[in-house]
Amino acid sequence: MISRKPSTLLTILAALILLYMNAPTIVVVLASFTKTTYLTVPPQGWTLRWFGEVLGSASYIRAIWTSLWLAAGATALSVMLGTAISYALHHRLVPARDLILSIVMAPLVFPAVVIGVALLQYVSLLGLRGQPWVLMGAHVLITLPYVVRSAMSSLTGLNPQLEEAATVLGSNRFQAFRLVTLPLLKPGLVAGGIFSFVTSLDNVPVTIFLLTPRQSTLPVKIFASVEHGVDPSIAAASTLLVAGTAVVLLLAQRWVSFTRFF
Repeated sequence: MISRKPSTLLTILAALILLYMNAPTIVVVLASFTKTTYLTVPPQGWTLRWFGEVLGSASYIRAIWTSLWLAAGATALSVMLGTAISYALHHRLVPARDLILSIVMAPLVFPAVVIGVALLQYVSLLGLRGQPWVLMGAHVLITLPYVVRSAMSSLTGLNPQLEEAATVLGSNRFQAFRLVTLPLLKPGLVAGGIFSFVTSLDNVPVTIFLLTPRQSTLPVKIFASVEHGVDPSIAAASTLLVAGTAVVLLLAQRWVSFTRFF
């Protein structure tokens, strides 16, 4: 097969599109380093003062901690549930396979605000608003489809005879899954877990409806702070969130080429 290099015009066009898509992020990052007390781009001088204010603020630290444990917990639960659901659906161990798969993948189709409002009405009706496990469950709901999608893709590419061979050699079904199938699913599960973590970490539309006045995550705090005026500390907090997300995605791409799952 003859490989063709992209033309110069196509390369320039792709670069301009990427620049256009990332321009808002670049503006926020630049504004977080300004010495002025108001947002300005290009920055008037360079300083890390605003990052110090964010990391030295108790409210920001609580919001960061809440975001991290919520994302970590939702990711862990999504990976466990997503693995079981994907295995059962792929091997047709449950009836109404297509219906169940459609329900699981529905959060990818419905607008996040609609999901948030629906969950708010539901938990308010049951008197459960403010419970930490309710917020965790909501994040599992919106992150589970990523794990199921990537795990299903991995299962589709596996040879089913490998697991059958393990059972013939004396393993029970669980041992065959744990020792043969699960290691082969690792790339897909890592990819789904990374996307789940990032989705949970950055979520606002669902989270904001289920938080109590005493609770906050970093994205929600940034969103709420904008109502009281925009200053460089908000840009610094946003930059930290963007940087954390970028690091997670870069590490995931290094460990597992997750782009083939989506």
